[in-house]
Amino acid sequence: MAARRLRAGDRWDTGRVPSSSLSKLLRACLPKFLLPGVKPGVHVFSFIGGLEAVVRGSALSLYPLLMYRAWGDASTVAQFYFLAGLLSLLTAFSLPLVMRRIARNRIYAAGILLYGVSACLGIAGGKIVTLALLCHTLASTIAFVCFNAYVLDHVAKTDFSRLETLRLQYGGLGWTVGPVLAVWLLQFWHGAPFLIVLGGASAMLATLWHLRLGNGLVIGSLRSSDANPFSHLRSFFFQPRLVAGWFFPVVRSCGWWIYFVYVGIFAIQSGLGEQVGGIAASLASGGQFLAPLLLSWMQRRSVREAVRTGFLLSSACFTLAALASPLPWVTVALMILGAYSLLLLDVAGGLPFMMSVKPSQRADMSVVYSSFRDVSGILSPALVWVVLQFTPVAGAFAAGGLALFGAWYVAGKLHPDLGVPGSSRIRS
Repeated sequence: MAARRLRAGDRWDTGRVPSSSLSKLLRACLPKFLLPGVKPGVHVFSFIGGLEAVVRGSALSLYPLLMYRAWGDASTVAQFYFLAGLLSLLTAFSLPLVMRRIARNRIYAAGILLYGVSACLGIAGGKIVTLALLCHTLASTIAFVCFNAYVLDHVAKTDFSRLETLRLQYGGLGWTVGPVLAVWLLQFWHGAPFLIVLGGASAMLATLWHLRLGNGLVIGSLRSSDANPFSHLRSFFFQPRLVAGWFFPVVRSCGWWIYFVYVGIFAIQSGLGEQVGGIAASLASGGQFLAPLLLSWMQRRSVREAVRTGFLLSSACFTLAALASPLPWVTVALMILGAYSLLLLDVAGGLPFMMSVKPSQRADMSVVYSSFRDVSGILSPALVWVVLQFTPVAGAFAAGGLALFGAWYVAGKLHPDLGVPGSSRIRS
C-alpha cells in the first residue's frame, strides 16, 4: 500500500494503477513527463505555466478594454482595479494560514476553478465583467502562491534557471498571441475570448487532477510563525537594503500595470481603435524572448548599472510618451519602447533583494518579497485614480515615469560592485 506522505526519492504513484489498455493509451498520447508514476519536475511545471500563460495572456488586454466599455470612465476602472489589488493582497497574506487547514491541492484547484468562474461571468457581459475581473485576480494570486510552493517542493535550486527558460518556451505563445487574439475575437462576440480562458483553465484543472500533486512536502512541518508573514515584517523593515530591493520590483510592476491597462484605453480615447491595446500588449510580451540577450549584457556589468539603466530608460520613455500625447501613435510607440526597457528590470530588478537576504532568512523573506505584485496592484490604480482627477489618461504615463525616475535615484544608493565577481572588483 502506497504511503500517503511522500519522502525524498519516492515515486509519484498516489492512486490506483491504470489498467493495461489505459496505460498504453496514456503512454501513446502523453509526453513522458506527464506519464503516471513520473515525479513532477521542470517540464511538468513549465507545462502548467504554459497553460496558465494561455489563461492570463488572453485576459491581459481584455479586461481593461471591457471594463472601459462597461463603465466608460478611466478613473472608475482604476477604482475597481484598486479593489482587486486589495483583495489580492489580503488573499496572498492569508493563504499560508489557510494551507495549514486545507490541503494545498484543493486550494490550487479552487484557484483554477475561479479562472473558470471569471470566464463564465465574462461571457455574461456588461458590468458583470467587473466581478469577472475580481475572480480572475484572486485566481491568479492563489495559483501563483500554490504553483511556487510546489516548485519549491519538487524542483532543485540548481534547476531554477532551467525552469524559467522552459517556462518561457511553453508560455511564449500564450503571452504573445493571447492578448492580440483576445481583442481581435471581440469583434465577433464579446464572450469568444473567454472561451479560450475557460479552455485553458479546464486544461490546468485536468493536469492538476492527473498529476495528483497532493498536499505538498512542506506544509506539514511549518511552524506557526512561518505561516504568518506578518511575523517577518519587523526584521524586513529594519534592513534598509531589503526595503530598497523590494521597492524596485514594486515600481517595475507599477510600470507594467500602467502599460497593460492604460495604453489600450488611451488608444481608444485617441481614436486609434480597440485593436491597438492588444497589439501593444502582445509586442511587449513578445519581448520576453530578448531575455537571454539582456542577461548576457547584464553579466558584463554590475547589478547597480543594469538596474539604473532599466529605470532611467523606462522613465524617459514613459515621460516622453505623456508629452507626445497630441501625437497618439508616437505615444504608443514610446510606451512600447518603455516596456522593452522594463524587460531589463524583469531580468535584474529582483537581484538586489535576493543578494541582500541572509541565508538564514531566505525562507521568511521570500514571503515578504512575493507581496510586491499585490502591493503594486494597489498602489498603481490608487496613483492613477488621483492623477486622472486632474489630467487626461496620458497623465498616468507621466506618473509612471516619475515613479520610475524615483527608483533610478534610489538605485544609485546600491553598492557599485553588487553582483560583480570578487576577482573582477576594483580594489582601492
